[in-house]
Amino acid sequence: MRPVKMNPRTGLPSGAHRKPRRYPTFSAIVASAAVVGLLVLAILPNTLAATTEETIDLGEASSFAVLAGSGITTTGITSISGTLGGDLGSSPTPSLTDAGTLTTTGTIYLAVTQEVVSAKESLLVAYEDAVSRKNPTEITVDLGGHTLTPGVYNAGTSIGITGNLKLDAQGDPDAVFILQAGSTLTTATNSTIELVDGAQAANVFWQVGSSATLGTYSIFAGHILAQTSITATTGVVIHGALMALDGAVTMDTNTILNDAALEPEVEPTPEPTQEPTQEPTEEPTEEP
Repeated sequence: MRPVKMNPRTGLPSGAHRKPRRYPTFSAIVASAAVVGLLVLAILPNTLAATTEETIDLGEASSFAVLAGSGITTTGITSISGTLGGDLGSSPTPSLTDAGTLTTTGTIYLAVTQEVVSAKESLLVAYEDAVSRKNPTEITVDLGGHTLTPGVYNAGTSIGITGNLKLDAQGDPDAVFILQAGSTLTTATNSTIELVDGAQAANVFWQVGSSATLGTYSIFAGHILAQTSITATTGVVIHGALMALDGAVTMDTNTILNDAALEPEVEPTPEPTQEPTQEPTEEPTEEP
C-alpha cells in the first residue's frame, strides 16, 4: 500500500481540505437578540422599556394650559393655574363659552391675537415633532396596570387607560415620555396616571391622531397634543395642558395644574398637646 502523505500545515492527508467554519450572519445575531428581548418582556409583562429622548419644545405655546382651534367651552367650576402658565386661547375661531365659573391665573385671549397665532404655530411644530419620533416601542393593550419607563411608545390605533398607569423616570427628572396614538386617547372613570421616581408632567406628551376623551373623576398627567378635539368630563384633574389643533376643547368642573412637576402633598403639622399645669401644693404653715 502506498503511504499517505500528510500536509504539515493542515494536519490532513494531502489534497484534503478543512470545511470552512460558518459564522453567524448579522441578521441571525439580530434575530437572537430580538428573541432575548421578547423573553425579558415575557418575564416582566407589566413593565415596558423604551429609549432616551429629547423633550418636545412647545415654544410660544408653553404658557397655555388650554389651546384650541375652534373654541373653548366650560361648564361647572373649572380652575386653571400653574407655574408654567395658565393662558387660554383659540385660533382661528376665538370663542369661549363660559357660565362665569372659569378661573385662571393666566390670560384669556378672546380674539385672534399675535400671541394665540404664534402659540398655534408652535403647537403644530410640536405635534409634528411628536409624530416624527422614530423607533417606538409598540403598545397594543390597555395601559392600565402597566409601568412605562422613558421613551417613545406607539399605538397604531387607540390608546386606552383603565385603572392605574405608572410613568417611572427611574430617578431622572429630565426623562421624557412620548406616547403616539394613531386615532384616539380614552381614559376610564376614576383612572389615574401616576408619576414616580422623578417623572415630571412637563416632560410627558400624548400625540393623538384624532380626539381625546378623559373619563369622569380621572387623574391625568401630561400635555395632550390632539389633531382634532379634547373633552375633559366631570371632575377630571389634569396635571399638564390640553391642546387641540383643529377642534374644540370642552371642560366640565375640572382642575388644570400646568406645573413642571407634581408637588408632594404636605401632611398637616399636628398641634402640640398642652399638658395641664399642675398647681403646687401649699404646705401648712407651722404655728409658733
